[in-house]
Amino acid sequence: MKQLNIGNVTLENNLILAPMAGVSDLSFRLLCKEQGAGLVCMEMVSAKAIYYRNKNTEKLMEISPVEHPVSLQLFGSDPDIIALIAEQIQDRPFDILDFNMGCPVPKVVNNGEGSALMKDPKLVREILQKLVKASRKPVTVKIRKGFDDEHVNAVEIAKIAEDCGVAAVAVHGRTRQQYYSGKADWEIIRQVKEAVAIPVIGNGDLGSAEDVIKMEEETGCDGFMIGRAVRGNPWIFAQILHKLETGEDLPKPPAEEVIAMILRHADLLIANKGEYIGVREMRKHAAWYTAGLRNASRIRGKINEVQTKDDLEKVLMPLVAVD
Repeated sequence: MKQLNIGNVTLENNLILAPMAGVSDLSFRLLCKEQGAGLVCMEMVSAKAIYYRNKNTEKLMEISPVEHPVSLQLFGSDPDIIALIAEQIQDRPFDILDFNMGCPVPKVVNNGEGSALMKDPKLVREILQKLVKASRKPVTVKIRKGFDDEHVNAVEIAKIAEDCGVAAVAVHGRTRQQYYSGKADWEIIRQVKEAVAIPVIGNGDLGSAEDVIKMEEETGCDGFMIGRAVRGNPWIFAQILHKLETGEDLPKPPAEEVIAMILRHADLLIANKGEYIGVREMRKHAAWYTAGLRNASRIRGKINEVQTKDDLEKVLMPLVAVD
């Protein structure tokens, strides 16, 4: 598997855990790192929330010494606040500072942030110039194909990023209008790769080693960012690496291994956030982990009612017996 250099940071391989709100927290990043992810990306953090000392952001920015290299992702739209926060946080132990221009969520977009920035190249240039100047760490950006089909401008935005000194760009092959529906357009990733000299990371519809091989063939991109396919499946990194290194498929983990991973994930969440929050956050993860297991549909409702780690363990036990 190829190493990837992003500024002065070297990744052991070019498989990257995408930044996902409500998914790529400290607990899940640790599991993905163990399974071989070359880079793990944190949940996005609002520059304004840090500026106004929102108490919830501190938890989002927690980093473990064993997860490096790790990327911290900021979002916002005020160039001066973003630059100020980049300066304030640079002594924290993250390795790469990422800037979000891809989030499609209405409350973010309606605030002129996330993928809304794709509509304003002039503002993008001002933000990135100030951000790169303020940060001692490599700056990357995550963008989409464009805001909608009438405004496909990923190439233009990537060129601006490169001009501003950004170290790498990740491209999701869908517009904001598409959210996560339809098929990701890998052609736009190829166009961005041909337009800039900095590393280009492809994102969208990557769920297997075959997808990674195909994306590399079709786009020539330098890295691969795994998003929704990793939910409930941290093994995806080990599976892709094994296939690329040996040509062989790793078998899917048996039910016993899936349940052991769920309970370990739950332990990490509880240690980090306490049992009350940890178990409630674990419900969605447990539903993702168990999808496709025999009899999983029967216990789905029960998973959504668990209150404690013991409850979770009891609910999952029938899955071992039937696999």
